[in-house]
Amino acid sequence: MADHTRDKIINMFGRDTQLVDCREAMGLGRGGGLAQRGTLSEAARPDVVAIAMTPGRRHITKPVCEITQGLRREGIQVSVLVLEAGAGIPMDDVGGTGRSKGYGASFGITAKEIEQIARHKLVLLHMGNVNTHIILKTKRILKYVNIPAVIACEYPIDFEDFAKDGIRTKYVKPKNPETEGTVVAIVSGITRGETCSRIKLNELAKEIRYVLSQRTESVHAVRSDLLISEGLMASEGSE
Repeated sequence: MADHTRDKIINMFGRDTQLVDCREAMGLGRGGGLAQRGTLSEAARPDVVAIAMTPGRRHITKPVCEITQGLRREGIQVSVLVLEAGAGIPMDDVGGTGRSKGYGASFGITAKEIEQIARHKLVLLHMGNVNTHIILKTKRILKYVNIPAVIACEYPIDFEDFAKDGIRTKYVKPKNPETEGTVVAIVSGITRGETCSRIKLNELAKEIRYVLSQRTESVHAVRSDLLISEGLMASEGSE
């Protein structure tokens, strides 16, 4: 996409046509344009970035696409980022290592992915039905970037659950904050791999519209010092 089209919205017969740079890089296997891990489809205006944790065999988990399409129908510009290592949970957050047994895949996030998230106004995190996964993944993503987050999940989690683990929330303040970002809304009852109901789509759209109306910053600060200290980014003096 040419740079001069980035911030342009084309009006046609009373509708807003959204421009989307569909894939940062080729996907895997047959139908290489489909979303796979480590890819970003970027909207013309960086309002919301929806995070898909893990793709399926051919595409990202079903509700993410439905949610994205539903929000775009409401006029909300949505980018989609599929994480490189979105499965499982962060090993160091459960007291183990990348070789720990019994926890399955190891969740991780890169400095590049953090930078991609930071240039949007809001992040939408799509989770599943395991409360520890929801909390630990949210904590890891929001640890490095000061951005408002909306949680879409199946498990009926609340703000207190996040605050107990040091995650900043809009309504409950943690005793010892350990994240730069803040959970500002939660929409539960969205099942992974199943069709997202119109009621839940409307609820998500309502929450996101409200956040975007609050003069949300278009670019958010990233804790580069943390990324460097944890080995996720090289310092300026290193090769």
